[in-house]
Amino acid sequence: MLPLVIEGLVAGYGDLQVLRGVNLTAPRGGLTLVIGPNGSGKSTLLKTVFGMTRVFSGRITLGDREITRMKPHEIVRAGVGYVMQRRSVFPYLTVEENLRMGGWAIRDDSSKLQRNIDAVLELFPQLKELLNRKAVLLSGGQARLLEIARTLVADPALVMIDEPSAGLSPKMANAVYQHIMRLKEFGKTVLLVEQNVRSALPLADHVCVMREGTVVLASPREEVEGQLRDVIASWLRY
Repeated sequence: MLPLVIEGLVAGYGDLQVLRGVNLTAPRGGLTLVIGPNGSGKSTLLKTVFGMTRVFSGRITLGDREITRMKPHEIVRAGVGYVMQRRSVFPYLTVEENLRMGGWAIRDDSSKLQRNIDAVLELFPQLKELLNRKAVLLSGGQARLLEIARTLVADPALVMIDEPSAGLSPKMANAVYQHIMRLKEFGKTVLLVEQNVRSALPLADHVCVMREGTVVLASPREEVEGQLRDVIASWLRY
């Protein structure tokens, strides 16, 4: 069963249509990388799946459940996690408090919440030593890891991540990529938007190229690697 299928999606803000007939499938347990020039609709795509834009037409399904036009808190409960492009840690809460906020949807089950936090800390051991530190005191890379870890506390089936390397040093970006790669080991399906194409491409199983609000190419990574130069050159002509 495919966890995320998007069919004929037209969406945007107010009366402005940004996505124009997007068709995209993110296979279960794989990492689907979404690339394209600035303004092609990549971030809007993630926001739309998460219920943050206006859907004019089209359909979004997660497994056998349609989530089109659901509200964000309903989409979280349906099994979707979303790491935004902009920094979103709660700066004056500790790392541990931030993690607990990630489990808001399961806050009534304290034992499950703690089990999930413990499991996330096994995946992100760097955060164990920082549990009592205020998030405002974290480095950019540490804050990014916290955002991803916090999203995982609710145990989503699908994890969407927007521009994880933005503003990070190459060394820290590589560390973040390694953690994203490990998400597949835990059975997560990942939908990743990234501008750093050459660094992110080795992580991917599948690649979708967007331009002018629609998907113009969707192929296994190996096929895209062979024509990457031409794909990027087409952005420059765009």
